[in-house]
Amino acid sequence: MANHMLENEYLKITVADAGAELISVWDKTTGRECIWNADPAVWNRHAPILFPFVGKVKDGKYRIGENEYTMKTQHGFARDQVFTCIEKTEGSVTHCLTDSEQTRGIYPYEFRLAVCHRLSGKQLAIEWTIENLGEEKMFFSIGGHPGFMVPDDLRKEDCLIFFPGKTELQYISANAAGFILPQKKTLPLRDGFAPWQTDIPDTWIFEDHQVHSVGIAGPDGTPLVTMRCEAFPMLAVWANPSGSFICLEPWFGRADDEGFAGTIDQKKEIQVLNAGAKQEIAYSIEFHR
Repeated sequence: MANHMLENEYLKITVADAGAELISVWDKTTGRECIWNADPAVWNRHAPILFPFVGKVKDGKYRIGENEYTMKTQHGFARDQVFTCIEKTEGSVTHCLTDSEQTRGIYPYEFRLAVCHRLSGKQLAIEWTIENLGEEKMFFSIGGHPGFMVPDDLRKEDCLIFFPGKTELQYISANAAGFILPQKKTLPLRDGFAPWQTDIPDTWIFEDHQVHSVGIAGPDGTPLVTMRCEAFPMLAVWANPSGSFICLEPWFGRADDEGFAGTIDQKKEIQVLNAGAKQEIAYSIEFHR
């Protein structure tokens, strides 16, 4: 396994073969690291790719028609696989993961997942291409989970989450076991900003294409990072109470509802690819400070 660096006058990024995970974004203009350090005592990830499921499946099992399969891990398995680096250019690095005997035992599809990290100025684009290499319909979910470091001179609790152009949003959250509760709640915004609060559920999940852009800002509204995720039907904001980071997570799909008993095709925002088809999905991150 290796790590691969991309660099320009503003940023130096590092992407690992392990999970095709973005593990570092060094901002040259400020001299600081922008991606969470994966401290195992807090959260041992940087920016994992969630595939072929986002969140948990009920009781660690799911059904495709009459057949039942086991998926004990949260967020699927891609984040724990070694990807192959298939292309490296001056401004991009592309990794690939294909199905194996191991993956087919828990996810019975032939697939190819390509992940491209593309650097341009102070912006990083993350591009996914999912291909169905089999002869049957393929169901999947996919999501991003980057953790952004809070600068040393700020506290996480003082940061603001910014939703440009929004006055309020509806969100849902999960129970202690990680399954989605039915109650919708309102997040009031002031000029598009909401404080990151520790006295409410530790994950906000915004469904139904409510969020096209989201950012993290300092207490005075100065932007730190902005994510553009227009194509995504869902966006989650999460932070571990003990870590100095906040995650902005664009999702296609999510964990099962509390008490869910349906088949894979009935999961919220599940994606489907016909035999031989592919789907391209992308989001971008801009680093401001």
